[in-house]
Amino acid sequence: MSTIRDVAKLADVSTATVSRVINNDTKYKITDETREKVWQAITQLNYKISSSPKRKVSLKEQFDNKAHIKIGCVLSVTKEKYNDPYFMSILSGVEERLLGAGYSIAFIRTGIELNDSKILFNTFSEPITGLILMESLNNETYEYIREQVQYIVGIDTEREDIDNVGYDHYHVASMAVGHLIEKGHTQIGYIGGRGLKGNLKDSRRYRGYSATMHAAGLSVNPDWVIDCMWDETVCIEQINRLCQTNHYPTAFFVGSDLMAMAALNGLYNNGISVPNEVAVIGLSNIEVSKYSNPPLSTIEVPTKEIGMVAVDHLLDRMNGNRLLPKKVILPTRLVVRSST
Repeated sequence: MSTIRDVAKLADVSTATVSRVINNDTKYKITDETREKVWQAITQLNYKISSSPKRKVSLKEQFDNKAHIKIGCVLSVTKEKYNDPYFMSILSGVEERLLGAGYSIAFIRTGIELNDSKILFNTFSEPITGLILMESLNNETYEYIREQVQYIVGIDTEREDIDNVGYDHYHVASMAVGHLIEKGHTQIGYIGGRGLKGNLKDSRRYRGYSATMHAAGLSVNPDWVIDCMWDETVCIEQINRLCQTNHYPTAFFVGSDLMAMAALNGLYNNGISVPNEVAVIGLSNIEVSKYSNPPLSTIEVPTKEIGMVAVDHLLDRMNGNRLLPKKVILPTRLVVRSST
């Protein structure tokens, strides 16, 4: 087990400095660079802060007294922390299921927040029983959390050593593009964002779009593949640029409803009629999608149920299930509205 001396040596500071950083002691001036070095060393060495001795509580005692159980959640967000309706719907399912079982969420963090070593360390400095993980995270952060938390269930992560609950990204893309082809469209674009790998074309949704186009004998025009980085403002800007070229497809499959509604906005601002000139289909069927102008065709993803099933699997693991990690895929369905 690492000691405070090990942390001090790795950070190239004194043990007193390490102690001051950990205790947020402001009596002595410590630079931000030094603080960051200390927190990185703490994280790298998996250093545990010593505290007053406590009676060790057995796992059975923890489950008998639910007050000892701490379950956290790591959000994946494309907007501000609590403003993304897709992930908020999943979170509502998580909370409802936990409350029904007599538990509550001990903390909610985002993947971006956990990139900060101090936040990462402080979040997991106390024993955490279980975690609902909505983001794959970078390898260093994930491995650190994996060492701290015994029971983790992922929601659409790419981590194969834990249970995962989600939907088939490839299939929903194929379903959406197939719908547009059935409507007679042969010039179909794609709007989406980069995943953890940093390349839009590596995403499962793009691969489903591309494969379905090729299977139908249709070509993918790279000028009609838009990487909006899951940002509405960027999406509208890219649509504006494309419209100004006067060379755009007759339909778009968009990898999320939020981006699809941004695309509708961009097309409207450029005087392009939807669906008469350009059809648009989104993905997820968030609540507001039926109120867009025109109402958005989309693929319904059972977001709330995804959160509930993830909690079921987490509680199952906490209760002793030691089988190999499972991947659970929930069904999706096409919702046709006026935008196609």
